[in-house]
Amino acid sequence: MELLEDLKWRGIVYQQTDEEGIEKLLNKEKIALYCGVDPTADSMHIGHLLPFLTLRRFQKHGHKPIVLVGGATGTIGDPSGKKEERTLQTMEQVQKNVDGLRAQLEKIFSVEGGNGAVLVNNYDWIGSMDVVTFLRDFGKNIGVNYMLAKDTVSSRLESGISFTEFSYTILQAMDFYYLHKNHDCRMQIGGSDQWGNITTGLEMIRKMNPEGEQAFGFTIPLVTKSDGTKFGKTESGAVWLDPEKTSPYEFYQFWINTADADVVRYLKIFTFLEKAEIEALETSVNEEPHLRKAQKALAEEMTRLIHGDAALKQAESITKALFSGDIKSLSADEIEQGLKDVPSYTQEGEIPNIVDLLVAAGISPSKRQAREDVQNGAVSINGDKMTDTAYVLSEEDKMDGRFTVIRRGKKKYYLIQYQ
Repeated sequence: MELLEDLKWRGIVYQQTDEEGIEKLLNKEKIALYCGVDPTADSMHIGHLLPFLTLRRFQKHGHKPIVLVGGATGTIGDPSGKKEERTLQTMEQVQKNVDGLRAQLEKIFSVEGGNGAVLVNNYDWIGSMDVVTFLRDFGKNIGVNYMLAKDTVSSRLESGISFTEFSYTILQAMDFYYLHKNHDCRMQIGGSDQWGNITTGLEMIRKMNPEGEQAFGFTIPLVTKSDGTKFGKTESGAVWLDPEKTSPYEFYQFWINTADADVVRYLKIFTFLEKAEIEALETSVNEEPHLRKAQKALAEEMTRLIHGDAALKQAESITKALFSGDIKSLSADEIEQGLKDVPSYTQEGEIPNIVDLLVAAGISPSKRQAREDVQNGAVSINGDKMTDTAYVLSEEDKMDGRFTVIRRGKKKYYLIQYQ
């Protein structure tokens, strides 16, 4: 399947500055194109993924990706989607963020071969520029009226926007111009919120290089959920790519819990599975949804892409163990990953018997209910059923000396921690 045909089938195409021109260009030659991200944090979250995965699709079709981390633009902040001014970060924090994002992006792209990805930092060409050069060579080419017409600026006029954030779109335009001139970059891709910045870049190229080859812009639709809630958010917050912020198990669980109404669309836009594979999974969603084959495939593909095979196997092992109650097959660290968000209770001093502990920890509402739960085999300690209402937890019940896992019923887990 041709690249543009594949992108349209997947529902990835939103806006193109010249659809016919882009089609002719891609059919005629292999091009360099870029996508960028500002280092506003030391990790990306899954809301950042789609533009870069789309850039990776171009690479798989022989085009050369340029991956930009905005060490300069990140010191200012894109006003897109913001109702008020950002708090500026220190240069040290920005550099730390740049390093974190580069490491994550290097996992997504192939750097080998003639179309190996090039990773760049716009601080390299913007950071040392003096203000007179900025105003004469670049600011002169973008009119104020032109900028005021941009949604990112016009939406902030009432609440207020500083000259710093007002100038952001010019800095991003400078990126496109620089990459066009020095890396023969013919296209910028980004999320739908970047349309204004992309077209400003094209205006900069047109003004500064009127006789040069034409450049193009391409945007990708905003990812939404069928129920209207925001994509990429959980009760714990954003789903990060950094395993220290969102563990591989939590990352895997996010994808495997995708609703039937969303899973096929996510398979199309996020994974590199072929059309026939996705269509087979779509049939499974319609005819045997209880098997959740599509969700499993989505979780596997995404966890492997971001965290690797070893992390995927660990996430699958934790999932299986928690579902079956086989707690003892997991290490203490794996249990912490899997039970990060379950209710916990810190036991201080002498440990009471199991009935009193269940009530104190809020696992059972009363001693009567606690006794019934234990006697009926509804309570397990570290995976082992407990039927003795007089049982008192011992050192042997403390996993790694830190906690005990209690399960009530089939799915309700609790952590007893110790001081």
